[in-house]
Formats: sequence, C-alpha cells, structure tokens
Amino acid sequence: MYDYLRDPAAIYEKSFATIEREADFSGIDAAAVKIATRIIHACGMPEILPDLAYHPDLSAAGISALRSGAPVFCDCEMLTHGVIRRLLPANNDVICTLNEDGVPELAASLKTTRSAAAVDLWLDRLAGAVTVFGNAPTALFHLLERLETGAPKPAAILAFPVGFVGAAESKEALIASNFDIPFITLRGRKGGSAMAAAAINALAGLAREDA
Repeated sequence: MYDYLRDPAAIYEKSFATIEREADFSGIDAAAVKIATRIIHACGMPEILPDLAYHPDLSAAGISALRSGAPVFCDCEMLTHGVIRRLLPANNDVICTLNEDGVPELAASLKTTRSAAAVDLWLDRLAGAVTVFGNAPTALFHLLERLETGAPKPAAILAFPVGFVGAAESKEALIASNFDIPFITLRGRKGGSAMAAAAINALAGLAREDA
C-alpha cells in the first residue's frame, strides 16, 4: 500500500493551507485572493501569483454579470466542461461556438483560426457577457480586434490562452487595451483551460455568496 492522504476534506484543507503559506497575497483585495487561490490550486504553482494581472473592478463586474444571468462564452469545449454549472448563480448559459456550422468557412474567409472566427458568433449576445479564454491566443486577439471596430463590450474578460505562439502577446494586448473592460489574465506562456475554468468557477462562487 502506498502512504498517501485519502480523505477528501483533509486533502482540500491541506491544499489550500499550502497555498496560503506559499503565496504572498499582500496587496491583493479579498475577492481577487479567492480567484487567484483557485487558479493556483488548478495548476499547483504558487509562483504564478506575481504574473497575475487584473482590473480592480474585475470581481464586482463579473459577479454582477453572472447574477444578472449573463452568458459565459468559452473559446474551447474543454473549458466548457470545466465550468461547474451548480455554482452559476442564475443558471447562466455556457457557450462555445467553435463547432457551430459555418465556422470553418468563416475562418477561411477571415484567413484566421476557427477559434478566432467562432468569436464572431458571440456578437449578438456579447454585451454584458462574461468571456473566458483557456486555449487560443487568436480568439483573444480577435475579440480585441472586434472591440476596436465597435463590437459590444462584455462585462468581463478572463484570459488564459496558453502556448508558445501569441499567448503572451495576446495577454499583453489585453492588459494594454483601453476599452476599460474588467479582466484577469496571466502574463507569459502559461495558461490553459484548467486555470480559466478555475477563474470562472471562483467568480461564480463569489456571485452565489450572499446572493
């Protein structure tokens, strides 16, 4: 028999005690601490904390949007499966348009990826929505491009594209943007659906508190 911790409650308690001990949350507001903690828990790396960047209104804007029933748009199917539906405060729709009819053709016409083209299918419900990116830098770039040309503003952008091509650059573009849309992101190459799902789940949990 291997010697390892088996009790779920004890695992949970020890995990979050470790994060609290190893991560320096000084200077971070309480709501952001809860979101950052979940992101760290999803990847096992307290050392990412200095690379987290977020708008000061991210928590308030995201909570308000979710409580009002705003849809949650995701850039990939893996991310949609990571969203814990029971935490969503208003039975919010969780939507990924990547595999919708016409997306491959749209991508070809735009000379971009399917992930980026799929963002165009968000536009009718984008105003006040929560947008979450756990995979594709091109999707985040394309959202920023659409916002530049007057697309409706989402309530919040949770951006965790991952990879070696465009991931760091897309997130820096978000940070430098002047749309005044609350966001949270992780500088550099790291990211992925697990982190993105952790961020939206943490935000949903906050939205249910005292709702």
